[in-house]
Amino acid sequence: MRPDLNFAATEKVFSGFRVMTMDPAVNVPYGAMDDVSVGVNDGRILWIAKNSDIPAFDDDVEVINGDGRWLGPGLVDCHTHIVYGGDRAREWEMRLGGVSYEQIAREGGGILSSVRSTRAASEESLVQSALKRLDRLVSEGVTTIEIKSGYGLDLETELKMLRAARTVGNESGIHVETTLLAAHAIPPEFSGKADDYVELICREIIPAATDLCSCVDAFCESIAFNVEQTRRVFEAALSHGLRIKVHAEQLTHTGIAAIAAEMGAVSADHLEYLSEPDCRVLAENGTVATILPGAFYCLCETKKPPIEALQDSGAAIAIATDCNPGSSPVTSLLLMGNMACTMFRMTPELAFAGITRSAAQALALQDECGMIRTGMRADFAVWDVNEPAAILYGVGHNPCVGVYRGGNLIK
Repeated sequence: MRPDLNFAATEKVFSGFRVMTMDPAVNVPYGAMDDVSVGVNDGRILWIAKNSDIPAFDDDVEVINGDGRWLGPGLVDCHTHIVYGGDRAREWEMRLGGVSYEQIAREGGGILSSVRSTRAASEESLVQSALKRLDRLVSEGVTTIEIKSGYGLDLETELKMLRAARTVGNESGIHVETTLLAAHAIPPEFSGKADDYVELICREIIPAATDLCSCVDAFCESIAFNVEQTRRVFEAALSHGLRIKVHAEQLTHTGIAAIAAEMGAVSADHLEYLSEPDCRVLAENGTVATILPGAFYCLCETKKPPIEALQDSGAAIAIATDCNPGSSPVTSLLLMGNMACTMFRMTPELAFAGITRSAAQALALQDECGMIRTGMRADFAVWDVNEPAAILYGVGHNPCVGVYRGGNLIK
């Protein structure tokens, strides 16, 4: 028995599993460990120990037997817009007919279409529709999710969305990080007056949202906000003690990813037009590169994010659904992992890190989740597969057979 481990405080034991820790310190693929058990106390991982070192426990210690299945960290979806009103199926049909995403946006569709529906929706209806989408993600092992605002573009609706996102977390039992994305598009009442809207964001919306979010995001692009406007939003966010992240280099190269990284951004997301020097700036500043295969696929893009350059630079790469009503109506993080492998040639291990360890880092939660390590939350997904690569191998297949949040079974 290991005298250095606090077996006496154990409340639950996960035994009989093969464990994918995703911990680089384990220094084997997937951080895999055999013939070990995981002890839990008060929702956190108390110990990880060889079975030969573990004592016999009293009957009041709950033992969960894995029957040889794989135990991995709960998945993390680090970029979603899952709270919204209405849908944009008609716009999808238009894009299939040859109308570009930019053209739809400039003609009052796109994000502004969702703004109209979200402003009209009740807070409760936003919660209930989001819970339905979230349920599909949880069934695949997601235990932590980021939810953005951004379909309000006014003080009242942005706060309504953030409150709805917090309620979604409370009612679902999973961990929700909320992000203010008031700088998502220029609202119709500010048409031609983008600087005035940015001033409203900085002067009123950010201060009012500080108790409802941990991060501020912005969409820097030709159809949204320019670099200087985005910088102003970030400076306001930082002055109120909020973290920053950015929708960057999706349709064109603006240089905002590197600028945001130098300002301390936790992540830069999309990144199809990211340059090699940008990759190095992200790596040097610890900014996670979050790729969004769903948007790439749904918008029929051809310019791929520079995965090889990001790897060579040492930047962490996360993967997320970007679940939203327009450019990525996706509720499968496993499918995004598969697409990252097949479309962007990521290895299954790198992709799985992208929906666990690196995704947690993209939310500044690297000390809380994304790995199975002593002290972290006991958020687990159980996989009925023979080997870890099989988790992302099947298209449309869900091998997740159990989801634990804080050591408690939720799915």
